[in-house]
Amino acid sequence: MVDTDSFKSKADIEQEAVLIRRAVNDPEQFRPLYNKYFKEIFRYVFKRVGDKELTADLTQQVFLSALTNLGKYQFRGAPFAAWLYRIASNQCMDYFRKSKRVRHVVIEESALVNLVDELTSDQTIEEWHQRLPQILELLTEAELQLIELRFFEARPFKEIAEILELTENNAKVRTYRVLDKMKKLFVQR
Repeated sequence: MVDTDSFKSKADIEQEAVLIRRAVNDPEQFRPLYNKYFKEIFRYVFKRVGDKELTADLTQQVFLSALTNLGKYQFRGAPFAAWLYRIASNQCMDYFRKSKRVRHVVIEESALVNLVDELTSDQTIEEWHQRLPQILELLTEAELQLIELRFFEARPFKEIAEILELTENNAKVRTYRVLDKMKKLFVQR
């Protein structure tokens, strides 16, 4: 798997901080952040809900919430995107809780390859490809979120920790526990 622990340079993060400070005082200054992250957040939400119209609505709610609460944002070493992902994650969970709909999981082939590479040992890759969707259905929401963020979104552990409000070490430990659980589920089935 590609090391994604350095998505942003220090200069990128500092530039974002300037945009955020400006946007706190002038909402029009939020537009560059919106433009920068809209597609990324839209894709993240779509992978969870699987409906373009609903995704558009939820994504707008994410950015409206971000703009409304921008003054509460605190830099903790992870890019601003991590905060947006947390808001998006919460919006999706709220939606599923209120609508009582079943959560949707979209797996892109490249993400599947990364996850299968992490999971394979004696089993063939083809077996994992066939059985992975059923195994993912057996995970809790929290476990599924870890797998999606790490392998489907290729987020570094530092950002995962920020999104899920965990320590970086805890995000790593929980992710590897979920991988172990998935391996056990594979053997059982």
